[in-house]
Amino acid sequence: MTQYVYGKNVARQLLKNPVRVRMVYLSGNDAQIQALCQEKKIPLQITDRSRLTKLAGTDKHQGVVLAVQEYPTYPLEELTAKPKGPYGFLIMLDQLEDPHNLGAVLRTADAVGADGVIFRKTHEVGLTPTVAKVSAGAIETVKCCAVTNLTRTAQQLKKQGYWIVGADMDGQDYRSLQYDFPLVLVIGSEGKGISRLLRQECDYIVSLPMAGSIESLNASVSAGILMYAVYGSRFPL
Repeated sequence: MTQYVYGKNVARQLLKNPVRVRMVYLSGNDAQIQALCQEKKIPLQITDRSRLTKLAGTDKHQGVVLAVQEYPTYPLEELTAKPKGPYGFLIMLDQLEDPHNLGAVLRTADAVGADGVIFRKTHEVGLTPTVAKVSAGAIETVKCCAVTNLTRTAQQLKKQGYWIVGADMDGQDYRSLQYDFPLVLVIGSEGKGISRLLRQECDYIVSLPMAGSIESLNASVSAGILMYAVYGSRFPL
């Protein structure tokens, strides 16, 4: 199945290894993208912005749209086979429905060297063009796994030696925990938090201290802070 993704950062990232790119549609003159298409022998079509808007479904395409094969997901075993760091590090997203949040999580997951992101197959956001745009190319570098049941997946990972760390309102200060073990960081939605059964599988619940008047942070912001807490614990200065 063909998807249409858009944005200059996405285009440049995809064209470095364009195995899934079928066509590039460009409005205006971008010498770098044109050179990459020529180098990688990817068909390029110069067109007007109105057509790009129809293809992308938005006018925020920055003058470039790519027709690509649907983004793949990976089996759980592939995410756990070869940890990138000293311990395995996975992100699990529970009830997250905003593609902007998923895109931002993927971008930070790439930055900290996480091994992958796990979410449910149904009722949650998938790997959409909006996710690709917000991720700024990280959708190509971070492996994603779509599972039927997050609770059973957490149980399976615990049997493999992972510890489950959930982010919620009434946990211990996230700075009080050392993250020097294989872990799955569970992030819930802003409104619903972590579902009850999945929370029961958590070995630790951590919270972000809130000194201001706002009661909660955006899910991807919370995820970003906690991912860097894990990174900082494992790779101290």
